[in-house]
Amino acid sequence: MNAGGSKGALLAAAALMLNAFVWGVSWWPFRQLQTHGVHPLWATAIIYIVSLGCLLAVAPRAWHGLVQHPQLLLLMVAAGLTNVGFNWAVTVGDVVRVVLLFYLMPLWAALLAWPLLGERPTTTSLSRMLLALVGVVIVLKTDNSAWPVPESGADWLALMGGFCFALTNILLRKLNHTPTASRVLAMFGGGALMATSAACLGLARGVVPLPPAPTAAWLVFAVALSLAFLVGNLALQYGAARLSSHVTALVMLSEVVFASASSVALGAATLTGRTWLGGGLILLAALWSALSNDAPSPTTSTRKRRGAN
Repeated sequence: MNAGGSKGALLAAAALMLNAFVWGVSWWPFRQLQTHGVHPLWATAIIYIVSLGCLLAVAPRAWHGLVQHPQLLLLMVAAGLTNVGFNWAVTVGDVVRVVLLFYLMPLWAALLAWPLLGERPTTTSLSRMLLALVGVVIVLKTDNSAWPVPESGADWLALMGGFCFALTNILLRKLNHTPTASRVLAMFGGGALMATSAACLGLARGVVPLPPAPTAAWLVFAVALSLAFLVGNLALQYGAARLSSHVTALVMLSEVVFASASSVALGAATLTGRTWLGGGLILLAALWSALSNDAPSPTTSTRKRRGAN
């Protein structure tokens, strides 16, 4: 590789690391907002409304793609629920535990790629799925529970968010023929719409309080977090477009490191032997998936479509 190509790859990797850092430490500003009375659902809604406004200011015609490609509405829902699950979970739960449960990508990807992309699971992908399952069983099983089941709302939110994250990535592959600006609009719009809808539903049920009156004390965190997520998303777009999907997935695993180090240092997580062991297996499955070059077996219908072409 020439010097220019090497430098470009390093910049792309650095961009992905920046995105991973933003997501990995985002739990702290979310918790700061919560201490000022701003529920993570309202915080998420504010973040994505600001991001959505910035996008529409730069690409005002991006919404046309949503009309031309209504399948993007499913991407909107999946991306929105990803943010609802993750942001709420890291605000109220053990950060390391939440991030590990969120990163069950090999499991969910293997389950979703077959019906949505026609990619039949290989022996290798099934092995990764089994490894991830063993890891999650170890993480979830506690001395106080007879079975390895989610023991808190944060656990359920993390699992839901991780599933929707996998669905988002599958849909991005499936809908890669749609305009890039429209896909980004669907993801930002989904974050704003689903978070606002969930917050309003929670408000009606008495679970989510109204946000307090705007004050500099919490608006500073909200604006800073909005800008951080916007910059992080742009960095992801830059890095992912210049590196292979395997390298991208590998670099993005650094989010777990950022989240774990920051949360343990600030007392927002506890690393037990069970968490180390189960988390290690989950990360090993994710690392295996990121480094793997195995091609999924196409279904019969997929073979027929390729043959027809």
